[in-house]
Amino acid sequence: MKRFVWSFVILFVAVLIIPSVMVAFFSGDEQSISASTKDTQGLEDEVVGKESKKAPPSFDVSVFRSKKNSLEHVPLEDYVAGVVSSEMSPSFEMEALKAQALAARTFILKLVLNEGNTKIPEGAMVTDTIQHQVYQDAEELRQKWGQDYESNYNRVKEAVTATAGQILTYDNEPISAQFFSTSNGFTENSEDFYENPFPYLRSVESPWDKESPRFSAVKELTDAEVEQKLGVSLPTDGSIPDTASRTDGDRVASVTIGEKTFKGREIRELLELDSTDFTWQRANGVVTIQTKGWGHGVGMSQYGADGMAKDGMTYDKIVEHYYQGIEIAGIDHFAEKVTARLK
Repeated sequence: MKRFVWSFVILFVAVLIIPSVMVAFFSGDEQSISASTKDTQGLEDEVVGKESKKAPPSFDVSVFRSKKNSLEHVPLEDYVAGVVSSEMSPSFEMEALKAQALAARTFILKLVLNEGNTKIPEGAMVTDTIQHQVYQDAEELRQKWGQDYESNYNRVKEAVTATAGQILTYDNEPISAQFFSTSNGFTENSEDFYENPFPYLRSVESPWDKESPRFSAVKELTDAEVEQKLGVSLPTDGSIPDTASRTDGDRVASVTIGEKTFKGREIRELLELDSTDFTWQRANGVVTIQTKGWGHGVGMSQYGADGMAKDGMTYDKIVEHYYQGIEIAGIDHFAEKVTARLK
């Protein structure tokens, strides 16, 4: 009988105590689960926030395809990739490719925002030629690169994606992002090649260009060819006019032949020279012309950019060197202006 009483007492105490213990246990676990859920929710919110981050505003670029005589509408970043693939070797350093992507994106934006450009076919924003910047589509790049297409294009896309939505500005406006292949050791002030001075297109040193395969070249023309191309008569004594009149970038500023004075740019274009940095000699009816550099010399040197990248410079330092006093800014406001105009 005593055993029965004690058993009943023990059972009664257990009935009273165990639920309290269980409540306390599960209550503590609920707090732990709640904290875990909160942490997870925070992580999910962070991930969702990253995924929902808006891409930079964009627009389609209407490109006049000169060989097809047709218009092609290309998303902005795809257009930039096509330009970088066409204007710079994919073998260049990644930071140089990024700098080129910034220049290409800024160039087209500036062009589109500049109303009244009569040199572009109706309905187009830009041509695919050196008149603006060269653009090639995937089919053309496959033909050019062959089996290297995938690796080359992926490399270019990496540079374009890394700089997506970024442009170059001066005084809160997109710059005229001029670029060229190879300098003579210096870039050119804008007004020494074009008509207008720009505060960010100043002559700067570019010693890396000496490694370019187009750093120097020699061209020979007969006296008759020079006279025909320039519309002049060379001195009868066999001499050649001096080219000592030079710009800050050490290129020919002007040359006077007889009663006719030419700008260095005119000589370059008429004689189809690589650069306006030239010297010439004349002997036995032949004019021998030595040039340094390749291109107009204004803005960013592509081989210079590659050299800077090889020296460990990042793309922001590269563009800040070749475009003086500029800032890297977001495209948002300007792209919205373009989109509004296209509606």
